Amino acid sequence: MQFDPFVIPFNIGLYFILIYAVVRSVRWFSNLSRPDKLRLQRGFFGSAFGRSLKEIFMESLIHRKILKANFRLGYMHMSLAFGWFLLILFGTIEADIFGTRHLNPPYKAIFFKFFNPDHGRTGFEAVYSFLMDLILAFILSGLILAVIKRFSSKVVGMKKTTKLKLPDKIALTSLWLIFPSRLIAESLTSGVYGTGSFLTGSLGSVLASFLPANQLAYPFWWLYSLSLGTFFLLLPVTRYMHIPTELFLIFARNSGIRTGDQSGAFTEIQTYSCSSCGICIDACQLNFSTGITNIQSAYLMKGIRNNEDVNDIAFNCLMCGRCDRYCPVGIELTPIRMIRRRAESVEPPEKSLWSRYFPDLIKIVNTRSNGHPAFSWLPQIKTEATEVLYYAGCMTHLTPAIKKAMIRILDASGLNYRFLDEAGGVCCGRPLMLAGKDKEARELINFNSGLIRDSGARILVTSCPICYKVFRESYYLEVELMHHTQFIKMLIDEDMLRLRFLRKKVVYHAPCDLGRGSGIYDEPKDVLRHVARLQPTGFDDDDSLCCGGSLGNTRISYRQKNKIAADAASALTKGNPEILATACPLCKKTFTTVTDTRVADIAEIVAEAIAPNPPELKKHVVKELYREPADMI
Repeated sequence: MQFDPFVIPFNIGLYFILIYAVVRSVRWFSNLSRPDKLRLQRGFFGSAFGRSLKEIFMESLIHRKILKANFRLGYMHMSLAFGWFLLILFGTIEADIFGTRHLNPPYKAIFFKFFNPDHGRTGFEAVYSFLMDLILAFILSGLILAVIKRFSSKVVGMKKTTKLKLPDKIALTSLWLIFPSRLIAESLTSGVYGTGSFLTGSLGSVLASFLPANQLAYPFWWLYSLSLGTFFLLLPVTRYMHIPTELFLIFARNSGIRTGDQSGAFTEIQTYSCSSCGICIDACQLNFSTGITNIQSAYLMKGIRNNEDVNDIAFNCLMCGRCDRYCPVGIELTPIRMIRRRAESVEPPEKSLWSRYFPDLIKIVNTRSNGHPAFSWLPQIKTEATEVLYYAGCMTHLTPAIKKAMIRILDASGLNYRFLDEAGGVCCGRPLMLAGKDKEARELINFNSGLIRDSGARILVTSCPICYKVFRESYYLEVELMHHTQFIKMLIDEDMLRLRFLRKKVVYHAPCDLGRGSGIYDEPKDVLRHVARLQPTGFDDDDSLCCGGSLGNTRISYRQKNKIAADAASALTKGNPEILATACPLCKKTFTTVTDTRVADIAEIVAEAIAPNPPELKKHVVKELYREPADMI
């Protein structure tokens, strides 16, 4: 027997999803920009192909990232994904070896024990039957965890899981039925024919002893087929579409395709690659500090897929990047949220929340729109040549101790330097970007770029990580860009600063935009080790907590921001350090209001450590060792 009507639901579902996936992939490829198409083509036929296959195996099947972070959750995902893959792979081999022919339709491997019920009694057949039972048991162990997780997420180490809509619930139910129905169908068949191995054979013998196994087996084969078919048919309208889409994402990402400033094919690929696993919910400080559990990236992705209004979700975010760090699929969640902010932003800048923080920005927009000389009110930079151009940033001017510390460090270095914003008023443009006002931000960026170019500086130093990130990603600079911690590290390495060791116990808080946002982790800690006793916090490097003072969120209250800040400060200072060090003026300002521990910027600590009577320093020229081309993004 080679065919039975019960395989029809499976066939319909399988061929539907295969055709849908191919059509969707062709559409995504056709909608990519020409450069991205070329990148994908080169990647597919180049070294990126091997990297992609390795990533598919390690992350899509083994779920290495989740395993390392949470073994129980990782095991659950691995058993279902990798176990199902093994079941299909070895099932196909089984059908080819022990079937009546070598070229079989897909359903033959899936329903092998129905078409070959006598298989598995002796010899190698019995060994192979044992292997198939072992794989099925592996899958069922993960399925049990998945069912428990839906009702009690703490069992797998999660505090929250995503809320499901009706299509997702139906698809999830179908997924839960697939493997138990296979187990019962194969066991009942084994009970009738006296076959099967340790799982299906044993269960079949028990069931056949008190049930009409011969009559019940066929309905369960139908249930198995219907479950598979229903699951495949629902894939395009549920979170499980991530299964085929993730493959496309991995190839695209390894080919060098990245999220742009506007929504496009790659953005859509990423939104469909989100599995709504809920890991980003647990990682989000809005969740565990304020109890806000419905605005995380999983819900943003779901809303975009379903063409829902995501305005509140898009703007209710600290933009700290913790969800990016924890996403097991590697989706660029924060850039996608920025794209949605641009799409959803409708408020004129003069009426937005940003005007309360940066009223000068509104002056910029108004002077431009009214036809007055643009930016004439801003301080002008002297054009004579200088080695270093220092940009404090808006928030640094609100924390003047940092600016004073940097002046002392710059004076001690012997380098020629000038301010870009000594009197304040020059904004990098970030607040306008966060508000979705890209046009106004670009006008400001163009003006600032002229000031930087006319200064003749070789190095641009900034104390604000937010400004550093904007300079790096949105400006076209011909100078070397440094955060002040990188600059101080360079001065130390080149013996341009004479420092004392302060012997104070210090912990370091990595600012979001400096660490996760810009990848600067080592330099701040190296500087601190030169002058103090640096201790770990348990939230180091890319696991760092957000201070809560982020201007990226225009929805939460000041009370909620303070709660986030207090929780973060408490976690960072559990070891009772003398100083909570950071490298961001906004972080310093925020933490100072919620903790009794002294909060200081790294620049302040270094300034304290400058030897009281340093020898006369000659004028230095920065070594070419640090002369790397500025990022041109």
